Amino acid sequence: MIKTKLKFPQEQLFLTPTTVALISLVAGLVALSFSPILIRLSEVELGPNATIFNRFWISTVAFALWNGVTSAQKRLSHSESKPQVYTIRLLLLLLGVGFVMFATLILWAWSLNQTSVASSTLMHNLAPLFTVLAGWLIWGKRFDSRFLMGMFVAMLGACILAYHDFSSAADKFQGDILALLSAGFLGLYPLIVEELRTQLSPIVIMTWCSAIGTLLLLPIVLLTEDRIFPCSLSGWLTVISLALVCQILGLGLYAYCLNKLSSGFVSLCDLFVPVLSTQGAWVIFSERINGATLISFIVIVLGVYVTSSSQSAIKSEVESVEGLGIGDS
Repeated sequence: MIKTKLKFPQEQLFLTPTTVALISLVAGLVALSFSPILIRLSEVELGPNATIFNRFWISTVAFALWNGVTSAQKRLSHSESKPQVYTIRLLLLLLGVGFVMFATLILWAWSLNQTSVASSTLMHNLAPLFTVLAGWLIWGKRFDSRFLMGMFVAMLGACILAYHDFSSAADKFQGDILALLSAGFLGLYPLIVEELRTQLSPIVIMTWCSAIGTLLLLPIVLLTEDRIFPCSLSGWLTVISLALVCQILGLGLYAYCLNKLSSGFVSLCDLFVPVLSTQGAWVIFSERINGATLISFIVIVLGVYVTSSSQSAIKSEVESVEGLGIGDS
């Protein structure tokens, strides 16, 4: 018998919490794939420090407006919510996530000035190795053999492109090293956000992250950059897109899915970003896609597919319930 109800429960649409988290992760990675393209376009007018500074302050203003509208809606609806208590540990984690994102983006912006988008993005997204190591050494996380095998395969695919770049252009070595350092900081990001998601919503986390990044970068920009803001309409559109698409949409969805997916798996999925970024660089900057690049992408996809079927990729129901923090969404 055909049902004619207009209501569609999550179960009927297969929109389980895990499915929603996976969709959010994919959408976030697509948004983040525009980051190296927009950074490269912004650096036509601005230096790397000024580019990231504009990304941070525009995001901070947007998040502040978002929080203001949300607070006003709650007051108008007379809805009461328990005020968030900021402990010393919580404040240290928020300062940490802001500093980690600040260091990640600055090092990556410098790298994109000295190497190709494809190589810089792939080296930058070697972060899963650092995520797994830090998660094991600092947080005591455990990963099953299937997850580690998939991670090894994906990292092997990343190394194929890195080796080709090292052997073909020595002048790109410094840019690759900077991208590798940015990967070290990026590896810590999902681990810290995963801890924060037990108490805070993605919007609150990203507001703190953007504001702290703005404050840390301000003195550096004032000392090192001749021009802080874009001087053309196209320049402003680029930095605004960088903030709205990559910082707010991309990292916001990235933080959202960490309530259900493990930090190791989410970090490993970062390796999908170069696939999309390289296509964009090929269209916009005419950067050639060679055979090594295509092979590395295939190997990365295979590795991520293996890890997606491991028990370490999805959090247990107990972990997910514990992760529903105040103001969660």
